[in-house]
Amino acid sequence: MSSAPTGPTAEGSLGRPARPAGYWERVIRIVDQAPPLTDEQRARIRTAFHQPKEAAA
Repeated sequence: MSSAPTGPTAEGSLGRPARPAGYWERVIRIVDQAPPLTDEQRARIRTAFHQPKEAAA
């Protein structure tokens, strides 16, 4: 995990660490252009985040 601060930045946007100008706009633009996830991809992601704590360690 990153140790970057997640508090308010100079712009006042909560939860976004300070980045170069236009960084988050570029990220959003790239994500918007990506194809949607398939049902199989969504299932794999959901499974990864819903592992029991013992199995995740």
